[in-house]
Amino acid sequence: MGVESGEQKAGPKSLLRSDALYQYILETSVYPREPDSLRELREITAEHPWSFMAASPDEVQFLDLLVKLIGAKNTIEIGVFTGYSLLATALALPDDGKILALDIKREDFEIGLPVIEKAGVAHKIDFREGPALPVLDQLLEEGKSDGSFDFVFVDADKENYLNYHMRLIDLVKIGGVIGYDNTLWYGSVAGPPDASLSDYALHCRPFILELNEFLAADRRIEICQLPVSDGITVCRRIS
Repeated sequence: MGVESGEQKAGPKSLLRSDALYQYILETSVYPREPDSLRELREITAEHPWSFMAASPDEVQFLDLLVKLIGAKNTIEIGVFTGYSLLATALALPDDGKILALDIKREDFEIGLPVIEKAGVAHKIDFREGPALPVLDQLLEEGKSDGSFDFVFVDADKENYLNYHMRLIDLVKIGGVIGYDNTLWYGSVAGPPDASLSDYALHCRPFILELNEFLAADRRIEICQLPVSDGITVCRRIS
């Protein structure tokens, strides 16, 4: 089976050893089920010089199903980029669902906004430009949002992953879910300290390792770390 124009090849977003196997997953169970709006935004994002920052199509499909399975209505996304995963969440939410979307750069979000508007889900999104931590702190200070969020997806600012968790654990409700992206970090979490990585990857790896160790010991949550894309850890708050 050939690859359609604009479809993503296997690459650093997949931890599978076989590119052919990853392509099989995309062509067999991901692309045939992909909504037209998601396909359009994925192809637009692929032209961005930092396209590697976007979630992979198989991960986006997983997030879509997860949001539906837990019946989420009130969500947060930290790290928006062009809005590819954001659009998937918006499509999965009911019409009165809401997403608090946080990113330090609105310019990239504007790339995907026309597609989001055409898909009829822009009314679900409250985009706020700037650092996420002050927004989360404000929500906690106000007290109105404690335990009110059903789902959170975190895919930005690896240095603050643990700081995000300290706040999100109170903002998400009992039974709510937090997903942390990139928690296997190119597979390097199990590699030697001197692994051949970019300066950025080497800089961020300790923060990923710190988060993984903390989540494994946090008795307020149940966790499952999946080798989807670059690794995603799904946390369910239980206390």
